[in-house]
Amino acid sequence: MTKSSKNLWGRFLFQGRGVLPTKRLLVIFIILSIVFLLIGSLFNISWTFILAMNIVVVLASMLDLFFSPGKKQLSFQRTIIQEMERDLLYPIQVQIKNASLHPFTFSMVDGIPQSFESPFPLKGKVKESTNLVTYETKATVRGKYDIQQLYFRYTSQLGLWQKQSTIELADSVKVIPDLTETKQYLQDAQKFLLYEGLKIRRQQRGVGDFAQIRNYVVGDDPRMINWRQTAKLQAVMTNEYEPEHGKYITILIDCGRMMGAELTKGNRLEKVLEAALTVTAAALQKGDYVSVLAFSKEVKVFVPPAKGMAHLQTVLQSLYNLKVDSAESNYGAVLSYLETMQKKRSLLLLFSDVRTFLHEGSALTYLQKLRRRHLFLMIGIEDRMLLERVNEEPVDVRSAMVKSIAQQQILFKKREKAKWERQGLQMIEAREENLATIAVSHYIDIMNRNLI
Repeated sequence: MTKSSKNLWGRFLFQGRGVLPTKRLLVIFIILSIVFLLIGSLFNISWTFILAMNIVVVLASMLDLFFSPGKKQLSFQRTIIQEMERDLLYPIQVQIKNASLHPFTFSMVDGIPQSFESPFPLKGKVKESTNLVTYETKATVRGKYDIQQLYFRYTSQLGLWQKQSTIELADSVKVIPDLTETKQYLQDAQKFLLYEGLKIRRQQRGVGDFAQIRNYVVGDDPRMINWRQTAKLQAVMTNEYEPEHGKYITILIDCGRMMGAELTKGNRLEKVLEAALTVTAAALQKGDYVSVLAFSKEVKVFVPPAKGMAHLQTVLQSLYNLKVDSAESNYGAVLSYLETMQKKRSLLLLFSDVRTFLHEGSALTYLQKLRRRHLFLMIGIEDRMLLERVNEEPVDVRSAMVKSIAQQQILFKKREKAKWERQGLQMIEAREENLATIAVSHYIDIMNRNLI
């Protein structure tokens, strides 16, 4: 295909600038051509006359261009949110200003990335002054995207010729992880956990930071009664304590090959990022220090420890563009790096694939060293396919072999997990939809038991 033919084809595909005939004009031209041919055959009119009449029709149709606005009489402005959460619908508005006296109909395609849901082409009518066009889209892939252009076609009310413009409208959009679970926790932490049957527990004894003085209720420890306030208010009052604040939490996020495994909605890395951000919000809300380390074969991102809810934005901006690597994760290298970076005792919360981790014998040596100073907890997403294979009824030799191999994998995992747990290294697996809830509940349980 030559360069000129590529440009012509591009104009038909909403690219570039130019003037195109509409379907209405083509239909009219075909009908008139047939009429001229019939008349020419009946009255023996020359081909020159018929060709001349066709040219006259085409030239006459071009008068339609004077009844539509000029390109300089139209102006556009796009309004788009700067941060979009993955897989959530967001409205985008395009403002069209018509400085001419001519109304027109239009067909529009916005230059959003291919990973965004596309409702195009949008069609409508514009009269004088300002008009607003709104459409909804959602992004399925995280990252930073630049939107540069808007492709616009419009015709007059006669609709014979169509003008086409490519408008330069530069915008930048960040697609971040879905923060629905994080927002639910921040709105009501107890309700977020009770949905899964879990409950936030305060300290049972007067150990930790003093929280408040409240009315005594049945079940409270009588030793915690505040007799001074009881005498003053003529009502039994008790002291309430909560775990000490200012603890250190280090969240490790695996971005290796196995984290690209597809789940019901997204892949493992997507669910891990959502859970990690929810744990980060929970820890920062409690006044703890949070650091985050993302890795595959090498360290990809390290966010130093800090506290305060403002730190959540720092973590989010550092993690939102993480991708799954094709390489295997190097646990030994990242744990060695962590040993030099995190000197204070902290909770090491590792999000990874449990089965892959169990095959890494070198990681056990590093974790045994880290265990002297830190508390280690690993959380993975259970393999639903493996569990389904174990529960299947074998109906033939092939299904029996598949089931036996699945059972062998389950037994291997249990045996290896028991070996690691004897070393004081906890490992748990959760269903994908419960990952954030399980991670937050274990964090709260560890804080309540003052294990850090």
